[in-house]
Amino acid sequence: MVWRPHVTVAAVVEQHGRYLLVEEQTEDGIRINQPAGHWEPGERLLDAVVREALEETAHAFVPTHLLGIYNWTRPAGDITYLRFAFIGTVDKPLAGRQLDEGILRAVWMTYDEMRADASRHRSPLVLRCVEDHRAGRRFPLDLLIHHE
Repeated sequence: MVWRPHVTVAAVVEQHGRYLLVEEQTEDGIRINQPAGHWEPGERLLDAVVREALEETAHAFVPTHLLGIYNWTRPAGDITYLRFAFIGTVDKPLAGRQLDEGILRAVWMTYDEMRADASRHRSPLVLRCVEDHRAGRRFPLDLLIHHE
């Protein structure tokens, strides 16, 4: 068996002290996550995070910075995730836009609300990304090189 991490992207959006998150139905019940998903073949990482944010929140996401690159292995040890988290902005949700299957709703939560609800986070990366954002971590997008 060849080991391959699951490469994902995540959008970290803060407005007026609240973070944009999604409630999603998972095999472990309803969980909270950043708008996030898998990087698809042929995509640039930035295009992937814009797509995932739109599909999961109906918001057009504009990346401004790379927050960080994170890895996490599920406790069962069966899947390792490599997450590229991006900071960005959104406007109002696009009217009439359907959310991805499994996504129940987009929600805005404060850091304190997120900490209080940590048992429902999809992974420990949810809170870690917000803590890194609050700590001022930011890297320029030109750190990413997409070679044609």
